[in-house]
Amino acid sequence: MNLILLTPGDFTGSKRVCLTDRRHNHIRNVLQAAQGDRVACGILNGNMGSAFIIHIDDTRVDMDVILDQTPPAPLPLTLVLALPRPKMLKRIIQNVTSLGVKDIYLVNSWRVEKSFWQSPVLADETLYGYKMLGLEQAKDTAMPRIHKKRFFARFVKNELPDIAKNSCSILAHPKTVHLCPAGVDQPVTLAVGPEGGWIDLEAKTFEDTGFVSYHIGARILTVETAITCLISRLYT
Repeated sequence: MNLILLTPGDFTGSKRVCLTDRRHNHIRNVLQAAQGDRVACGILNGNMGSAFIIHIDDTRVDMDVILDQTPPAPLPLTLVLALPRPKMLKRIIQNVTSLGVKDIYLVNSWRVEKSFWQSPVLADETLYGYKMLGLEQAKDTAMPRIHKKRFFARFVKNELPDIAKNSCSILAHPKTVHLCPAGVDQPVTLAVGPEGGWIDLEAKTFEDTGFVSYHIGARILTVETAITCLISRLYT
């Protein structure tokens, strides 16, 4: 946790906050901060700054905060992701949140198991927790938006063209001769498939809406590794 992320409910006054949860535990036991120390903080979807510890004990920490810094700029990338395995989804959401992605579309695919859509990992409050961990890691405050789209063809044909408008539309697909571009200077809409990749019909559906298929090399990577590599390559 590199940033103590606050919400409006934490405030007991215009500048005073009181924390009694895992953030209190982190300040006391991990940072080993004491009265008079300062810690980095920010308010969700707002500014960042620092917090001056007024009081801290076994149960609570009271701090005065000054929020006078803007958060880092968002990454100009929209991620369209075939719903991965629940355990992998947790890591992916944290990672792409840390990288600055602000719009994530979870979509269905022929290779996505139906049971994945019933996983408790997809509950809004659970996804919120993963996003919070990513923001705290990256020292960011802007909460990403996650959109769940269970009907592949309806989404790709009817909604995605407007979402991807005025962006570089990239389909991550190993069955192509085109190497993914590097160091782009424009917004990107990136579509990443499930383990095993998009089936040919799905790839054609994307291409019919303006996406271009690219690969990132001869090695076949896991989804979470591929996403990080793709984002790093696109915005190096």
